[in-house]
Amino acid sequence: MGVLLPPRRAGVDIVSALQSIFKRATIWLPYLWLIVFFLAPFLLVAKLSVSEPAIAQPPYLPAMNWLDGPIGWWCDIKTFSISNYTFLTQDALYWKSYLSSVQIAFISTLLTLLIGFPLAYGMARAPRNLRPLLLMLVILPFWTSFLIRVYAWIGILKKEGLLNQFLIWAGVISEPLTIMNTNWAVYIGIVYSYLPFMVLPLYANLEKQDGTLLEAAADLGCSKVSAFWQITWPLSRPGVIAGCMLVFIPAVGEFVIPSLLGGSSTLMIGRTLFDEFFQNRDWPVSSAVAIILLLILIIPIMLFQKSEARAREQGA
Repeated sequence: MGVLLPPRRAGVDIVSALQSIFKRATIWLPYLWLIVFFLAPFLLVAKLSVSEPAIAQPPYLPAMNWLDGPIGWWCDIKTFSISNYTFLTQDALYWKSYLSSVQIAFISTLLTLLIGFPLAYGMARAPRNLRPLLLMLVILPFWTSFLIRVYAWIGILKKEGLLNQFLIWAGVISEPLTIMNTNWAVYIGIVYSYLPFMVLPLYANLEKQDGTLLEAAADLGCSKVSAFWQITWPLSRPGVIAGCMLVFIPAVGEFVIPSLLGGSSTLMIGRTLFDEFFQNRDWPVSSAVAIILLLILIIPIMLFQKSEARAREQGA
């Protein structure tokens, strides 16, 4: 005698189909986001970078024109040119801007790490009831406009600003210091603005570390300094790398801080890119500058991903 199976309900099939569609949409949504907001603008800028400048509106000759041929629409690439990239290698302004930007970003990242690591370490070792308050104080500057915070440093760092007035009042100096329109002002602005990006990943890493490892090291006769370098620092490397990437990458292309605090003497690629695009109206050259800048930023990202993959393999 055969066993009678209950008939399949149509509602179950519909739910399963909807769940399958939702899973696929969830997987493809990040890719769609990257295609629309990264790949499409990147291709547009890449096309502009191989175009020729022109006195027109818009101020360039398209590198690729779609023409009507005998077999339909085809692409004319006669105007394709790499002269803009060649021009970047011939003019010292651009490679000096790249080198200066990388140098300023590297020094700023190092200073941010030296300030942010003790701050994050203190937050992670603070009593648990105080940690939310300390975390809120770190995030609090984000509640204010970035431009207003940079403008505030102008009032602090200028010759008649609060810093010089305080140092003269305290007897530390007799004449006002020249900090504005120097690289030191840029370092101060970048460190202040991007410090939370260093502290937050470091705090997330240090807060999860097992404190019993330090207790075991102390029981075995290890000093606090040795325990820090042998236990805390190696375990915190993922947070250090993440924080450095979050600071270094945007600092390389920073425009607002060097323009307001650095003045004309500070050479950074973000400002050079702005001048080429809006003042010289040389869109092809400025697009080539942006493409090279993107390639420079991809290098630390690839190194970070490689280090993360190596750490996962070692952990496994």
